[in-house]
Amino acid sequence: MTYAKTVRIQSAVIELLPALRNFARRFCKQEGDVEDLVQDTIVKALGNLDKFQEGTRLKSWLFTIMRNTFATRYVVAKRTVLGLDNLTAMAPPQPASQEWVMRGREFEIAFSTLPNRYRNAAQMILLEGSSYEEAATRCGCKVGTVKSRVNRARAHLASSMGDIVSAAAHI
Repeated sequence: MTYAKTVRIQSAVIELLPALRNFARRFCKQEGDVEDLVQDTIVKALGNLDKFQEGTRLKSWLFTIMRNTFATRYVVAKRTVLGLDNLTAMAPPQPASQEWVMRGREFEIAFSTLPNRYRNAAQMILLEGSSYEEAATRCGCKVGTVKSRVNRARAHLASSMGDIVSAAAHI
């Protein structure tokens, strides 16, 4: 679409604003809603000027856009339950995130106090997700040794962080 053609159509749209407002009053009772409907119609029309066919009536095209916009709004509004969006009592409670930050710091401190052989095994298995076989190869020891070191690391972490849970329960 050429620039001159676009400007010509935009000027015609501006001239049709009073007719659009009158047509919008058939759908909306409140003046604010009328203005919103007109604005939405204009935005959609200007965004789709390339779809307007020369030789057809611009007014009819705009009225069709307005009618469809109103119908879409109506269907959406019909599905919306009024008053429920502001009810905070219906929202599930959120756990305090500060506790998790503090627990993360406690874990970092406890993890840093592990002896090197336990820390390395725990890091490979618990943090990196390596298999016991892969960790054993990397450490140069048997799989049972890695399992034992990880078990001892878990027990040390649990006692350092104040948890009274058996190390076997931490998987």
